[in-house]
Amino acid sequence: MDVTDFPDDLVQTQAAWNATYQALAAPGPRDTTALRRRLLLLSVRLWWHPYWETVPSAPAARCELRHLTSADGAVRAA
Repeated sequence: MDVTDFPDDLVQTQAAWNATYQALAAPGPRDTTALRRRLLLLSVRLWWHPYWETVPSAPAARCELRHLTSADGAVRAA
């Protein structure tokens, strides 16, 4: 799958999800309730994004998006 296939808002939402998850997983996170709520909101936005209806294999595309926006993937895409 080509990296440019993903809409910008979807990539940004996944990156925000990753950052929120990392903040929640860090030792001694502050305001865990707000972080969990944000993670839930971002999860819903990711899951129901209209882009997933346009790809033949949504599970593979979701995996590619997560890989793209991971710490290693973000360095490679930049």
